[in-house]
Amino acid sequence: MRPLPAPAALSLVVLGGVASAAQGVVNSELGQRAGDPVLGAVVNNLGGCLLVLVGLVALPSMRAGLATLRRAGLPWWSYLGGLGGAAIVVIGTYVVPVLGVAVFTIAQVTGGSLGGLAVDRAGLSPAGRLSLTAPRVAGGLLGIAAVALAQLGRPVGDLAVGLVLLAVAGGLAVALQAALNGRVSAAGTTSAGIAVNFAVSTPPIFAVAALVGAFAVGPRWPGQWWLYVGGVLGVGIVLALLVGVRAAGVLRTGLALVAGQLGGALVLDLALPGGAGARWPVLAGAGLTAVAVLVAGVPRRAPVRVAAEPAPEPGGRLVA
Repeated sequence: MRPLPAPAALSLVVLGGVASAAQGVVNSELGQRAGDPVLGAVVNNLGGCLLVLVGLVALPSMRAGLATLRRAGLPWWSYLGGLGGAAIVVIGTYVVPVLGVAVFTIAQVTGGSLGGLAVDRAGLSPAGRLSLTAPRVAGGLLGIAAVALAQLGRPVGDLAVGLVLLAVAGGLAVALQAALNGRVSAAGTTSAGIAVNFAVSTPPIFAVAALVGAFAVGPRWPGQWWLYVGGVLGVGIVLALLVGVRAAGVLRTGLALVAGQLGGALVLDLALPGGAGARWPVLAGAGLTAVAVLVAGVPRRAPVRVAAEPAPEPGGRLVA
């Protein structure tokens, strides 16, 4: 399957960002009600795995894509992208309560932008090697500035340097996840890439939940159905990222996802009971992130070649 045109792919990623904002609200609420924050991530990945199992039964393309992957000869580390998703979920669960949402988000996007520039430069994504040009660097910096702007007015927690660096590392892990999952998808099919992501990311999350005793507290599962849709949203987010990375690389895909997340957060603040209402910093941040996506996509100008002037003959005439 050929990649979508970049504008269409990035529009899909923006929708994935809106889904990501909703997923964060749902998983956080479920974790709080169930008794441990990591339980929201457990249910999220379990729901994604159930959808993958349904896909294996119902979609011949998923089975064919997985069979193609077995013959593709990709190096073993290409299949580890899901670990990046597991890492950021676990990091966020335990770092956000200390740093606050604002600092964590800025640190994560900083890591994601740096990671996007690095993996694109290394050619890890199916979009190929993308040079470290001035517009791409400027786009990454604009994205970080946009997220910082969107967090104005939010409370700041304890600024522990180690935890800030851990959040940055989480952003780097997400960039690597997008690149590696994109490679797997390009070698097989998009549905096969989704299956590999959830197969790799789910066991570590269950392991962390077991280690911290999340299952031992006797989870209190709430009855509201909408608290369990995180897995469905997660499949949509992974799908959007796979499409975006193939068409536009990791950096622009990550920035488009952030634009959708900020826009989705603004909508949720307006729609949910007890929401913060319209916040101009979030609106401005979403707009500035969209600008960052455009700036990062400006092509590098080819050097202008100047024709050499004809040399004069000894007698003064010009020689062509």
